[in-house]
Amino acid sequence: MNDLPDFDAIRVLCVGDVMLDRFVQGSVDRISPESPVPIIQMGETDSVPGGAANVGRNISALGGRCTLIGAVGEDAVGRELTALLTLCGRIGPALVVDPCRPTIEKVRFVAHGQHLLRADREMPGDVSPECGRDIVVRVADRIHEHDVLVLSDYAKGVLTDAVIAGTIAIANEAGVPVVVDPKSARLGRYAGAAVVTPNAKEAAAATGIDVRTDEGAAEAGAKAIAEAGIEAILLTRSEHGMTLVTKDGQVEHVPASAREVFDVVGAGDTVVATLALCLGAKLGLGDAARIANAAAGVVVGKRGTATLTRSELIDELSRLSRIGMSPSQMKVMSADHAVTLREQWERDGLSVGFTNGCFDILHVGHVGILEFARSQCDRLIVGVNADSSVSRLKGPSRPINREEDRAQILGAFGFVDAVVVFCEDTPYGLIERLQPDVLVKGADYTIEQVVGHDIVQRRGGKVVTFDLVPGRSTSNIIAKAGKPAEVAA
Repeated sequence: MNDLPDFDAIRVLCVGDVMLDRFVQGSVDRISPESPVPIIQMGETDSVPGGAANVGRNISALGGRCTLIGAVGEDAVGRELTALLTLCGRIGPALVVDPCRPTIEKVRFVAHGQHLLRADREMPGDVSPECGRDIVVRVADRIHEHDVLVLSDYAKGVLTDAVIAGTIAIANEAGVPVVVDPKSARLGRYAGAAVVTPNAKEAAAATGIDVRTDEGAAEAGAKAIAEAGIEAILLTRSEHGMTLVTKDGQVEHVPASAREVFDVVGAGDTVVATLALCLGAKLGLGDAARIANAAAGVVVGKRGTATLTRSELIDELSRLSRIGMSPSQMKVMSADHAVTLREQWERDGLSVGFTNGCFDILHVGHVGILEFARSQCDRLIVGVNADSSVSRLKGPSRPINREEDRAQILGAFGFVDAVVVFCEDTPYGLIERLQPDVLVKGADYTIEQVVGHDIVQRRGGKVVTFDLVPGRSTSNIIAKAGKPAEVAA
């Protein structure tokens, strides 16, 4: 599914255990002489909102808007967390300050890409009844402004039985679907939820059924729905993918999409955030589950408490829809798809460049201009003349290579992000649709002669020329190939 809904208008109310995640980067070169433990030479420290706050970050990164309700302490960590959330722009923190509890803080020490130690600062147990009532009141005051309610349960005390029951009742009364990321084997606590997303360990603990097989996952899902009073369950099964089971008997197994797993921290947050946005956009649970699965596959390929952008998700959905194609083929796309990508890259703050040509027989001059073009932007789209266009421009004996071959060869370059074949003699129409920030052409053209320069300059972009490599051209190669080979002396 490449047609991802626009999440800009979707409002998600997220309630749960907020915390601050710190990652202390360092290096280890020796073992302590005092005891057999590694000594970490501390370097930079990165601090990001975690727990339910990371659900908010994922919603924001994908273009949605989130109101975040949780509890923080009356301390410096709580103030830092609130400030970081406010900087996200699309997150409205509505946090309850509890002076009797510290803000939850997790400090991870990382060396050479490996976690060495995690140190937690928190107070075990539930929040006070007064704090719980304040959270429920805040949900009641805001529920009608939102499309979905998310309960992000990290078992840190915010989502007490009373808070869960109260918030789900309020959402059901308002007709707002509830998505739950659970941390309890007592799934009945979440009765009335639209969908609950336990992982394999949580589902097995709740049902007593091994979910590593598709059959076991389906059985566990049906049992959980019947016993817990929920509408659907989405089992996240790590390398085995996901299994969606609904109250009406629908079962769908979604294979894992991750190509390489670096870090699973926060992957569940990404799943529940994406699922909530999709439900808010009125997608069916099946489509929502597949999109959430794709999002998780991107995030586990990153390190730390990560999020993904809308364009990354679109890229991943496109990749999954084209399984069986080579990576070079996946970069060859329609103009419509390229326009969608260009718009998402712009939303993500990335500059987009464009260059074009026949690229009939690829040579070092082509490589040079493509490398140069990519150095001028964050993402590069290459326009390629179709066979019919090349024949009109170069004569009936051209092209030597078919358009699909020329496009795929260009897609094999790491510095090319997208390739579009166009049938016109010039790429003016394509440039007008793509609206690139940077237009690159060989220096045998003046700026005024570059097709599309007016379009790019009108929007404040730049037109750049590249000095061609002397003596390197497709025509020269063809002429040389046509000459008889010289006999060696």
